[in-house]
Amino acid sequence: MQPGRKFIEDGPGQCSDAEIIAILLGSGGPGYTALDSANALLDKYGTLAGLLNRPLDELATIRGIKATRAIRLAASIELCQRLLNELHRQA
Repeated sequence: MQPGRKFIEDGPGQCSDAEIIAILLGSGGPGYTALDSANALLDKYGTLAGLLNRPLDELATIRGIKATRAIRLAASIELCQRLLNELHRQA
């Protein structure tokens, strides 16, 4: 099942970290899927936390991740950090 379809049908809680990343990436390329690229990211960095503060050019070394997709990933991480900071301030 495609990650986006799984997100819709089963809910976000049933998606793996790689599937969520694949949704952010959007698509793959010839011979690989967005999920392949997401798995390659997690293989290289280990966890979602391992992706924090990675330079864009470093992220772009992964097959299927060029500048635009690296920016999308970095922006989504920044958004999460801002949300966590906001929640921490409200606590």
